[in-house]
Amino acid sequence: MIKFYAPASIGNIGVGFDILGAAIIPIDGTLLGDIVSIKKSKNLEINHIGKFSKQLPKNILENITWKAIKLFETITNKKSFIKVKLEKNMPIGSGLGSSASSVVSIILALDHFYDTKLNPRQLLKLMGKLEGSISGSVHYDNVAPCYLGGIQLITEDKLRFTQSLPIFKKWIWVIAWPGTKLTTSNARKILPKNYTQQICIKNSRNLSTFIHALYTKQPNLAIRVMNDVIAEPYRIPLIPNFLKIKKTIIKLGALTCNISGSGPTIFSICNNINIAKRIKNWFLKNYREKEKGFVHICTIDRCGARKIGTTENEII
Repeated sequence: MIKFYAPASIGNIGVGFDILGAAIIPIDGTLLGDIVSIKKSKNLEINHIGKFSKQLPKNILENITWKAIKLFETITNKKSFIKVKLEKNMPIGSGLGSSASSVVSIILALDHFYDTKLNPRQLLKLMGKLEGSISGSVHYDNVAPCYLGGIQLITEDKLRFTQSLPIFKKWIWVIAWPGTKLTTSNARKILPKNYTQQICIKNSRNLSTFIHALYTKQPNLAIRVMNDVIAEPYRIPLIPNFLKIKKTIIKLGALTCNISGSGPTIFSICNNINIAKRIKNWFLKNYREKEKGFVHICTIDRCGARKIGTTENEII
């Protein structure tokens, strides 16, 4: 049996719309991400389990697992009967790379099963293609960190498609999903088609300064330029009371507070575990809707997607 796990991710990281992303992992050891298992079978079987499996489309033609299988059958020019199980642990439309987590785990599991030996660039292109079929456009700010781990800069360079960036080890990331859904496609539709020269320059300045700060180990400078001028100003209405929440979280001691990807998940960065716990408690009481949502204290997941073990008696 082949089994792969792919972690949650934060797209944009506030300052890098569509070209920056970070893989995250809760400090309590929770596997916040999707898991795919594959083994040989007499017939093609696709099973969905997990807390959020009921959110997946029922139409087989819209099923990402089915799409991935058909894609690999085309690539390998062969058809195999397999049993695939997707453990959906990520809420759809959460802003935490839910579709990317499914896509990455499925692609890697199929690559190993079919022994296609695709290189990282080829795998990323496939991941981006499948991700785009769900979100409406091809972008890699979730699939790249989900696959490769760490903080990834999407260069789309012909030789190095992505670049891993340095991280600040003391940064603690608190992510809060309220329990509501906000689709990526809808969150992208409200963005303007054109931006002023001034906004473009400001975005370039913030992004380049942020990357410079990572390499020169200036965390305070990095925080000061984590200012999203491309997406956040237009997505604020999609998250009730976001500006008030952001102000409160920073008063509680957070270094910054931004929308994760398309939202509605919010992330904040702290450099003290006690502050992180304080912010987590505030989110639990004031942002999470009943028991649907969740809040996690996280660090950067440097490993990204990985093959995980199975027990002898495990049935998929």
